[in-house]
Amino acid sequence: MNQDLKTKKALILETAREINAQNWTPAEIDQLRRRLLAEHGEAGKTGSDYIADVLKDAGHKVLLSLQEEAEEKYEEEFEDLLHFKTLEDAEVSIMRLDELMRKFRAHGENAAVHRVLEVARLGKRRAEMISRSHKVEPHKREEKLEIANWFRIWLETPDAFFDWLDVRKQSPEFRAKFPEAESEE
Repeated sequence: MNQDLKTKKALILETAREINAQNWTPAEIDQLRRRLLAEHGEAGKTGSDYIADVLKDAGHKVLLSLQEEAEEKYEEEFEDLLHFKTLEDAEVSIMRLDELMRKFRAHGENAAVHRVLEVARLGKRRAEMISRSHKVEPHKREEKLEIANWFRIWLETPDAFFDWLDVRKQSPEFRAKFPEAESEE
C-alpha cells in the first residue's frame, strides 16, 4: 500500500473519530468528505464511496440507503421470517409479513414496507424454484407451486388475500390436492 493511501485512510478515520457519528449515512459521509477537503486541501480530496469503504473496513456502521437503514433498524423483525416447509408454515409467514407491512405503513416507515415486500418476493421466488426442481418429489413441488401463488396473490392484493385464502382452502380442487392441509388446521 502506498503512503498516500495509508495517509488518506488515516485522515478519514481521524476525522471520523472527531465527528463521532453512530451511523454513517450519506449525509454524515458527505460531511466528513467536505471536512477533509476544508482541513487538508488536495490531500483530503476523496470520494464518498471510498470514505464509506474505509469506514466499513474499520468496523463503522455505514448505511448508504433508506433500505439499509430499515434493515438495520428492524433487523430482529425480519430475522427468520420465511418458512414454507408446509402450507401452514407458509400461511403463518404471510400473516407475519402482512402484520409487519401494516405496522410499518401505519408508522410511515416506507423503507421498511419496501423490505417486507422484498422478503415476500424472495419467498415467492424460492417457492417457484423448488416447485421446478425435479429433485423434489412431485407432491412437494405441487405444494411449493401453491405457496408461490399465495405469495403472488398477497403481493398483488394484500387486503383481499386472507379472505381469498379461506375460500381457496375450502375449494374441492385444493382439498383434493392437499388433503393433509385439513388435518393441519
